Amino acid sequence: MKSEFDRGRILHLVVINAFVGGMVGIERTVLPLLADVEFGIASKAATLAFIATFGITKAAVNFFAGTLSERLGRKRLLVTGWLVGIPVPLILIWAPSWSWVLVANVLLGVNQALTWSMTVVMKVDLATPRTFGLVIGWNEFAGYAGMAVTAAITGGIATTYGLRPAPFALGVLLAVVGLILSLIARETRPSIDRAQSGPLPSMGRAFARGTWTDPRLSSASLAGLATNLKDGALWGLLPLLLAAEGRTVAEVGLVVGTYPLVWATSQLVFGPMSDRYGRWGLICGGLVTQGVGVGIFTLGGSLASHLAGALVVGTGTGMVYPVLLAFVSDNAEAHARASALGVYRLWRDSGYAVGALGAGLAADRVGLESSLAGTAFVMLAASCVFALAGRTPRTDHD
Repeated sequence: MKSEFDRGRILHLVVINAFVGGMVGIERTVLPLLADVEFGIASKAATLAFIATFGITKAAVNFFAGTLSERLGRKRLLVTGWLVGIPVPLILIWAPSWSWVLVANVLLGVNQALTWSMTVVMKVDLATPRTFGLVIGWNEFAGYAGMAVTAAITGGIATTYGLRPAPFALGVLLAVVGLILSLIARETRPSIDRAQSGPLPSMGRAFARGTWTDPRLSSASLAGLATNLKDGALWGLLPLLLAAEGRTVAEVGLVVGTYPLVWATSQLVFGPMSDRYGRWGLICGGLVTQGVGVGIFTLGGSLASHLAGALVVGTGTGMVYPVLLAFVSDNAEAHARASALGVYRLWRDSGYAVGALGAGLAADRVGLESSLAGTAFVMLAASCVFALAGRTPRTDHD
């Protein structure tokens, strides 16, 4: 039984995940605008297809990544994820049509699933149950801080040098450095293998537990799906909403970057807080706070109001993101924890596709503001479900 975690190795993984998040950040400001300006795509649903392809791919690979890492090792999948990610910014620089952008986002989904999943699992391997929230908070802070900073930087680059190729050139550097850092990381699987207390779960059993047979795990999956449904909607619609109001690309980058920056930094507070005071209340409150934050975007057109919305929704997301991962880790056996996290991340990241496609179709029919209002309602409904199911008695499994 571990009495303390390996701080040096965990901090190495924290730095790696900052580069993982940066790979997504190169898209968040520029790509929705690129669809309109360079490719002339008027349909919101068609524009948001790049998020759907990313989300579907990431969700599917998350599921297999958790189980495969139990068998093949964490580092091997981490390095593979970076090798897949290197072509992404190059494709975005030279893409002659929107279909090429969709291909790039399939690769980005694989990159994010393998690299981000492994940084989470490797930190949990090195931590103790009483520090799950702390180390996962560090991990998620690094990833979303990397995303936020990159989103803001690419907005500034695009203002000065145009939407292509300069903003995406940064992604090449991020991928190369991330790969180098991952190559020198040490495997963590042996430390947990020695403590196995049972056989590795089958993919079917792990999927069933996280989807319907275990109320705690399945309600966490739903809460995660709703959270990323909201993020998929904001990722695609928020830049378009701001551009429709006449905001500059730099102002779009400021608002779009503020949301994940607050999300990132607040996790440093809420992750450790959940270790001390419990997970349930933070998750319920965070889902409600996200809904309120999305609602603020629909109320006013001033830059100040949009920054306020970004602050609130970012705080709500920070309240749930590391805490849901810790909640799943609490409710899964040590030898099956990576598989349980894989199933949770399958459903959580499916939310990108559901949110992007649903919000895009709704925006085409009823407008941007009404689509975001519907997203806010979904968050409030998810909070009610988790409030009930997240406190059911723990389910015992073989």
